[in-house]
Amino acid sequence: MSMRAILVKDSKGPAENLFMGEMPMPIAGSGQVVVKIKAFGLNRMDIMEREGQYPLPPNAPGILGVEFSGHVAEKGPNTSDAWIIGDEVMGLAVGGAYAEYIAVEQSHLMRKPAHLDWVEAASIPEVFLTAYQGVVVYGELKKGESVLIHAAATGVGMAAIQMARVLGAKNVIATASTKEKLDFLLNMPNGATHAVNYRTEDFAAEVKKITEGKGVDVILDFVGRTHWEKNIASLAVDGRMTMFAFLSGHILPGNVDLSPLLIKRLRIQGSTLRTRSIEYQTDLITRFKNDFVEQITGKDGAGPIRTFVYKVYNWRDIKDAHIEIEANKNIGKIVAEIV
Repeated sequence: MSMRAILVKDSKGPAENLFMGEMPMPIAGSGQVVVKIKAFGLNRMDIMEREGQYPLPPNAPGILGVEFSGHVAEKGPNTSDAWIIGDEVMGLAVGGAYAEYIAVEQSHLMRKPAHLDWVEAASIPEVFLTAYQGVVVYGELKKGESVLIHAAATGVGMAAIQMARVLGAKNVIATASTKEKLDFLLNMPNGATHAVNYRTEDFAAEVKKITEGKGVDVILDFVGRTHWEKNIASLAVDGRMTMFAFLSGHILPGNVDLSPLLIKRLRIQGSTLRTRSIEYQTDLITRFKNDFVEQITGKDGAGPIRTFVYKVYNWRDIKDAHIEIEANKNIGKIVAEIV
């Protein structure tokens, strides 16, 4: 049997190379389930993978997409009785979510809360798990500490802001590139306490003012080269920074001063989620479920944490969705529905 899936002509290229094709139906292996997908989230890594610029883990399929919502359609051998056919779920995958069906580890599924619709549920797994790593697992944010979040108008950024507020951070400082984005981040429920336009302001100087010279305890960075020096200056003694991407490049300019790392006892952590072991991802998902899942509602809900979906596309319009992400104007998550 075959299924419909979004594929890339010539294996890589611009958004125009995306097309609807046919692929064999996935088969559930030991400890896996097959999910019939209702919606999937789009991420910047999808753009990089489509362009052939993302280093894939060896077990990644030839289909884009790492987060989805849907219902359990089939169970493989050695699966738990906790899952039954028809269960509504959301989940994380190594790839393959741009399709009608996907086979995933049973441990990588989360039950879809009844108050979330399919689109909202699909917007959560990759985004919120990434934020959870930066704020909780590596950032170890404590009540009363301060955090600086870059790329704050993305899904990950907004998830991290809200997590930090729920955990009792004193200062949650967000950076973005436009007034529209900054205003949104300040005005959303449990939003940033301070916002800085990194294009027109020196965010390190602003951090010093906001924290009265102390600096921030935690930084989530996706930018890399252009932000490195100011990030190091922004960190407080014993500060922790997690780096998730290098949107401005990964090669630092010459004469980089490493002494602050020793003097301030800084901890710099690199993090990827997709290439981690099944065991790590399973533990991360379990911790996240226990800590936050039931607190998340849609943007019009009343939860202390909300998922903000910027735009929903019919998956037949996937080219337009990729072009929208590339334009970098979205505030929140872009999701595609399978219809």
